[in-house]
Amino acid sequence: MKKAKGFRGCGTADGRPREECGVFAVYGHPDAARVAFFGLFALQHRGQESAGIATSDGCQIWERKGMGLVSEVFREDHLAKLPGRLAIGHVRYSTTGSSVISNAQPFLVHHGNEYYALAHNGNLINAQELRSQLEARGSIFQSTMDSEVIIHLMAPFFRTRFEDALTRALYQIEGAYSVVMLTKDRIVAARDPRGFRPLCLGKLDNHGWVIASETCAFDLVGAHYVREVAPGEIIVIDGEGLHSLTPFGPEKPAHCIFELIYFARPDSHVFGTNVYLTRKRLGHRLAREYRPDADLVMPFPDSGNYAALGYAEESALPFEMGMIRNHYVGRTFIQPTQPMRDFGVRVKLNPVRELLAGKRVLIVEDSIIRGTTSRNRVRNLRENGAKEIHMAVSCPPTRFPCPYGIDFSSKGELIAAQKGEEAAIADFIGLDSLHYLTLDGMVAATGLAPNSFCLACYTGAYPLTPPAELNKQCFETADLGL
Repeated sequence: MKKAKGFRGCGTADGRPREECGVFAVYGHPDAARVAFFGLFALQHRGQESAGIATSDGCQIWERKGMGLVSEVFREDHLAKLPGRLAIGHVRYSTTGSSVISNAQPFLVHHGNEYYALAHNGNLINAQELRSQLEARGSIFQSTMDSEVIIHLMAPFFRTRFEDALTRALYQIEGAYSVVMLTKDRIVAARDPRGFRPLCLGKLDNHGWVIASETCAFDLVGAHYVREVAPGEIIVIDGEGLHSLTPFGPEKPAHCIFELIYFARPDSHVFGTNVYLTRKRLGHRLAREYRPDADLVMPFPDSGNYAALGYAEESALPFEMGMIRNHYVGRTFIQPTQPMRDFGVRVKLNPVRELLAGKRVLIVEDSIIRGTTSRNRVRNLRENGAKEIHMAVSCPPTRFPCPYGIDFSSKGELIAAQKGEEAAIADFIGLDSLHYLTLDGMVAATGLAPNSFCLACYTGAYPLTPPAELNKQCFETADLGL
């Protein structure tokens, strides 16, 4: 592993890390579009910018996609116009390419009297280089997503077996990808050789197969978890059944540990372990490392809930919901007037004054990215009478941006990279004390092998060295000559 030079990531408006994307596929169900709809509904936490479904009836491919949540993009009449027993779906949070309809997935193309649809979770770190080469050879791109590069790399080989065309394309790309593809008669899934992003296989009773980013999608559609799609594996499901291809040599695993800490739903099974129980174990480890004098333990809902439960369990301190979340706040709302200070903080979370007044409070958080959100919330707690405020974070300081499909801020915006020591970060946020879980403690809490994770956002040791310049608008700026 090499330490890369600094590169430009993407900021996040509220200081939280952003989800990546979610993919779903179903083969052999008479109402495949509806199954895909519910699968995407379960994966909504992975992306809220756009949603899409493509189906096949054995003769042609049908699609619908749009901006917004799954429930906003699809109505009953839309699903009725998506016939077939095969479907793939996607929910998007943009990590390369702007949040516009042309970048919504699944991405559908027509080539040689055949239609192909693709949905991708991850980020290709050599996409800029590959796109420049493809455009020099005459390729015309319809979007500014890195995902489209995969289709263009396949195009020269479509006259051969589909599986061979996909393998040749994947040999040329570097980075993180969990991909599902649809043709008129088959579903294909592929995962990168290091297994950055999760992807799993499930079985429907008497109605074929499903593939999803997380197992929580299986629970909703009534599928049984079979296994993970192995790193470097290509799965093909067609009229002859399920076939597994392993064209790539073994690589050192690089599972994104942030899936277990923050991104995956707590009811999912990811990388061979249960997310809910892993987060509780992270809290247990925190309590063994850091035990300030406190009267109660609380999370900032909902991100720190399960680690806070684990901390309270290990420390024997009472667990309290010191802030109450408003679950009915949409993605947009009427903007407050200037005198309504901190409206953006209070509209989502509001302290329980009587619980906090005069108390020494320990907050358990899953991560701190920019620190601005935590700073505003801590100030709100003090204004409501908290005597002392301590914070425990269930991962080490995030000092380096992620090029593999998480929209982390650039290094210059990461508070741990800017402030350095815990004391300086605590002072910025307004805490009496702050403790980050140690790297060894975090990895041990997963119960998995220490060498199975990508830890680059904490250490800067990237499994695949990213380009010096990387940002989500890289193709837009290139097209504009900026």
